[in-house]
Parts: sequence; C-alpha cells; structure tokens
Amino acid sequence: MDTFIQQIINGLVLGSMYALVALGYTMVYGVLNLINFAHGDVLMIGAMIGLTILNILGAHFPEMSGGLQLLIAIVGAIPCCMIVNVLIERIAYRRLRNAPRLAPLITAIGMSILLQTFAMMIWGRNPLPFPQLLSTEPIAVGGAVISITQILLLALAALSMGGLVLLVERTKMGRAMRAVAENPRVAGLMGVDSNRVIVYTFAIGAALAAVAGVMWGANYASIQFAMGTIPGLKAFCAAVLGGIGNIYGAMIGGIVLGIIESLGAGYIGDFTNGFLGSHYQDIFAFIVLILVLTVRPSGIMGERVADRA
Repeated sequence: MDTFIQQIINGLVLGSMYALVALGYTMVYGVLNLINFAHGDVLMIGAMIGLTILNILGAHFPEMSGGLQLLIAIVGAIPCCMIVNVLIERIAYRRLRNAPRLAPLITAIGMSILLQTFAMMIWGRNPLPFPQLLSTEPIAVGGAVISITQILLLALAALSMGGLVLLVERTKMGRAMRAVAENPRVAGLMGVDSNRVIVYTFAIGAALAAVAGVMWGANYASIQFAMGTIPGLKAFCAAVLGGIGNIYGAMIGGIVLGIIESLGAGYIGDFTNGFLGSHYQDIFAFIVLILVLTVRPSGIMGERVADRA
C-alpha cells in the first residue's frame, strides 16, 4: 500500500506538469485545428529563462529566500515564453492557416528544431544543474513521502488550471475563444477578432508551459536544450487521451497519464525485475496513446471542437 500511495503521489506530480503543457496543445487545436509540436520546446525555454533569472538573483541577492526566488523565476519566465509563442504563431503559422494540413505540421517540427538550436547556442549543449532552493527534507504522507517542491508544483498547477477554467468560462475573452473554436467564420460575423483570440490562446498556453518548465527544473534539478521533446510528446498524448480540443480532457488526460506512467514504472518494473522499470517508463505513455487511438480516437471526454465547414 505504501508503494501504491507513493506512485500515486509521483503520478500526480508528473501528471500536473503534463496537464499544463497539454492545455497549450488542446487550446491551440481548439481555435486553429493545429497541433503545435513546438510547444514542448516552449517548456524548455521557460526552464532556461527561469535558470538564468535564478542565477542572477543568486549572484545579486544571495540572502533572498529560495521560495521567493523560485516565484520570481516563474513570473519572469512567463512573459518571455508568451513572447516566444506569439512570435511562433505570427511567423510560422499565420500564413499557413488555409494551407494543407501537412504544411503547418512540418513547420511546427521545424520551429521545434529551431528553438532547440537557439537554446543550444545560448545555454550550451551540456545539462545544466537547476538550483535546489527549497528544503529537500521529505514529508511523510500515509507511508509515502513528498517534497516541498512537489507540493508547490501541485499547488501552482491547480491554481493555473483553475484560473484557466475561470478565464474560459467566465470572461469575455473566454467566450470569444469558445466561439472561435466552435466556428471561426460565424464568430467573425459576430464581431469576434479571430487573430486577437488566437494570439491570446498562444500566449496563455505559453504561460502554462513556463510554469511547467520552471517547476520541471526545480523537481528534477537538471535541464538541457532538448528537454522539451519527450515531455512535449507525452503532453500531446495526454491531450489526445483526454480528448484534444477539450480543456477538461487535457487536465484529466495529463493526470491519468502521469499516474499510469508512475504505476507502470513502479509495479511493472518490479514484476520484470527492473527490465521495464524507470529507464523504460517512456513507453507507457505511447502504449496508452496507441490504445486510445485504436479504441476511442476521440479521447476520454470526446472532442468539443465542431467540424470546420
């Protein structure tokens, strides 16, 4: 039972980060019917910017508390990632909205490679240590343990997802986003500025990815220029699992995928004497993706986005 509780905690922590990134995928798909495969690298940019801010704070304000430094790093990474993602939309995707679907897909892969190359040129190709600013003393929870960093990650993820739900359901911009997702032509006839809505969508997705990127570095204590590839693919799996185009589905898909991966790495790893343990945990996400696409292509919560005319 202790092992089960521990793996559930690990799965919630991992799934929360997947969910934050998956929301960016699902919102962009909702308004543009496009999969932004460069989104995982926005997470990487957030982690790199966060590390840069932490290094500056550590050099000039060494007496500042670790928690405050981490929050400042998150707040600083968010606008940088928003600018990067908005530029991606403006430069790479806007001219391809009416192009065949293969064109923006190839462009997204190209943007991913471009972001990784720029990051490698700026921060180097070697893994970078991420400072451990919070206490590493484990906290016992029902026979399992959790760290302060993981508690903060869960809290920030919950606040971010709750804020997104309020924005989408209760604000004028949220109504505009839902209108464009439902039918962009009719939304335009009703006075909704589709370009503005799309820019906001990319910016909001980037803000969530920035939070996930900084907390990913804080949780795993190491980052590097290609770190966004696998989390980005897994977040896409989570979006498909939950029902791409559905923000609630992205949240549920991320959490479910994180728990499946943690339980698989824990229990199946023990069952196979470590052969399919933590070193092979990536396969569980993609096995789930294959099963979902085979059995229920619309995902757990279905697809809310209407077919485009």
